[in-house]
Amino acid sequence: MGIFINRQTRVMVQGITGYQGSFHTQKMIEYGTCVVAGVTPGRGGEWVMENKVPVFESVKVAKEATGADASVIFVPARFATDAILEAIDAKVGLIVCITDGIPTQDMMRICSYLKDKDCRLIGPNCPGILTPGEAKLGIIPGDISLAGNVGVVSRSGTLTYEVLYALKRFGVGVSSCVGIGGDLILGTGFVDVLDLFEADPHTDQVVLIGEIGGNEEEAAADFIASRMTKPVIAFIAGKTAPADKRMGHAGAIIEGDRGLAMEKIRSLENAGVKVVDHPEEIPLLLRD
Repeated sequence: MGIFINRQTRVMVQGITGYQGSFHTQKMIEYGTCVVAGVTPGRGGEWVMENKVPVFESVKVAKEATGADASVIFVPARFATDAILEAIDAKVGLIVCITDGIPTQDMMRICSYLKDKDCRLIGPNCPGILTPGEAKLGIIPGDISLAGNVGVVSRSGTLTYEVLYALKRFGVGVSSCVGIGGDLILGTGFVDVLDLFEADPHTDQVVLIGEIGGNEEEAAADFIASRMTKPVIAFIAGKTAPADKRMGHAGAIIEGDRGLAMEKIRSLENAGVKVVDHPEEIPLLLRD
């Protein structure tokens, strides 16, 4: 059982008829994810995925017709804000936004709108969620991870894949993997996911993958020091990144002395976290 999704989760895909939406929906279905609906305005009434998945005009109608309780968004950036707001208004419990390039001001508006809503947003600009052996929402490859008792939470999609595969090579299984995204403003942060892992009976250890920029890692360190009882291992990318220059993600920028990798590492180590120099070291520590 995953902290967000399992094989019983009923999923709709916003943007299912686009190239990315279609491609990754097929991968999700092949993995065992229960995809029950797609949403593309102007394409309602069609069937896709070998005529197995109906397409609806709106999220509201799709939810009412199929009982979908989660949505994954693959629409272009210029439409993504409206897609997220539509899913919130339809009271979809879990919303995963893969889309990159959503303006920061739009995300501030979305996060403010979410405050009194019973919805969870993962992302944007994230790889999604994987519960090994059960379901996946997004673009995380399903064949790079084993089922087990290690929770993984990450800001970086590529490093997520690298760590999952390294764990698999050493026979270490994962309970849930959550890619929170690399933007400045996120729907769900490290602390939110760590809190769920702490309460999850299927998770015994946690891997945190962070990077330069922002203060997510420092907030995670404070939470770990005061609330976490389960061991945490971390890797922080960007030790050699130059100041005041964006490196990859929108949120990966050092401003003055804020967001430095060494500051994040120091905060985590002071909280009792084992911080590795290379992702390949993580499985060795988990097996100790």
